[in-house]
Amino acid sequence: MERLKSDQVQTKQNDTYKLAYMIHFLLGAGNLLPWNTLISAIDYFGYLYPDKHMEKVFSVAYMSSSLLVLVMMISWSSFSTKVSFRMRMNIGFIMFVICLMVTPTIDWSGARHSSMFYVVVATVVICGLADGLIGGSLIGSAGKLPNQYMQAVFAGTASSGILVSLLRIITKASLPHDPQGLRTSAHLYFMVSTVILMVCIVCCTLLYKLPVMQQHYKQLQQDHPASNPKLWYVARTIQWPALGIFITYTITLSIFPGFLAENLESKILKDWYPIMLIATYNIADFFGKSFTVIYMSKSVAKATWGCVARLVFYPVFTACLHGPKWFRSEGFVVFLTFMLGFTNGYVTSVIMILAPKSVPTSEAETAAIVMALCLGIGLVSGSVLGWFWII
Repeated sequence: MERLKSDQVQTKQNDTYKLAYMIHFLLGAGNLLPWNTLISAIDYFGYLYPDKHMEKVFSVAYMSSSLLVLVMMISWSSFSTKVSFRMRMNIGFIMFVICLMVTPTIDWSGARHSSMFYVVVATVVICGLADGLIGGSLIGSAGKLPNQYMQAVFAGTASSGILVSLLRIITKASLPHDPQGLRTSAHLYFMVSTVILMVCIVCCTLLYKLPVMQQHYKQLQQDHPASNPKLWYVARTIQWPALGIFITYTITLSIFPGFLAENLESKILKDWYPIMLIATYNIADFFGKSFTVIYMSKSVAKATWGCVARLVFYPVFTACLHGPKWFRSEGFVVFLTFMLGFTNGYVTSVIMILAPKSVPTSEAETAAIVMALCLGIGLVSGSVLGWFWII
């Protein structure tokens, strides 16, 4: 009888026209779009503030503030019950929209003196706060839902990298290689990102009006009444996949994008080389995060060992600098970059789907936020570790 009831509920929970899936995909893209926009326009910021180390400052400012919010969300266990998902998401996206419009507004007004640098950094910090709020809320919510929604979120994050890479390639190929062309391309990034983020605000309102989402959460409330899970108990339960996601992003961010953009050179492709490598990574990352639709590993342990196995990228990429000539060829480096992106996308998607499912449903949101926190710590540690390539 229980089995029949479960089957009936599952039958009712059909995602008509895949709307819930597509909205989770779009929200995932919106979550990472501001960061990709800021990084893609790093040469534009270098033109505006040539005496500042923009890439390093942006990384520290954005990732540190994002981590701060995730820590606060975990520490304040009742946060998700006191502030609704819709409100958290909309506040975050509104912060994104306002901050992304500050830089082009400063440029259009002509107020480009050096003191504006601190205003720009402040907007990056606020973007990081919004990223932590949106990312923690979205991943936490998806952790309680069927697997396809977490997969949609991470496929969406990868798609934002592809979008910005394509914009970067198109603008570089079509616009003049002068300050005006650089400014035009950067303004295009900001405007496209802003439009997508405004669509995300509308989607946040629509998401929980969908019958399938109402049914999912009604069923969760019936089967698993609200509770306050013990953080450290949940963290210990998922300690190995959490370590795996930390290792994954430490490895990835120590190679991408800094090593690919600054350490590798091509006499054939010249300044197109880093752009093509970054685009290759973003496309491969998207394929990896989407591949779980075709094949989904069922073992958290195997996925965690897969994260550890990616350590092999360190000696192989080192050989691209100091090894035999064929190791340094463009074709081999592109292949390695594709594998770096594909494995990153696949193990991320698998672990982030399976880890929240390894704890009771009442603890799934906390587990997902813990995983997001470990991912964020991996981003920061990878960015710091990337400095060792210049030694």
